[in-house]
Amino acid sequence: MPRERDEKSGKYTERYLPDTFVTALEELSGAATTQEVADEVGCAYRTAFAKLSELEDAGGITSRTVGNAYLWHPVSAE
Repeated sequence: MPRERDEKSGKYTERYLPDTFVTALEELSGAATTQEVADEVGCAYRTAFAKLSELEDAGGITSRTVGNAYLWHPVSAE
């Protein structure tokens, strides 16, 4: 499926908005692994990890390592 471009700038439009990942975390009982979020959103693991990392850098969510996986939490869930 070809990606859509903004008509004015020609840049690719964002397929998965950040709020989609926060909503997925909330629907997954407020904490979830990267793979669980990817499955909920319907995207690749790499996409979910990148978006979740961006959200963490912005202060919207937090993560901790459990075994060899990241467990993500919305900031309000802590």
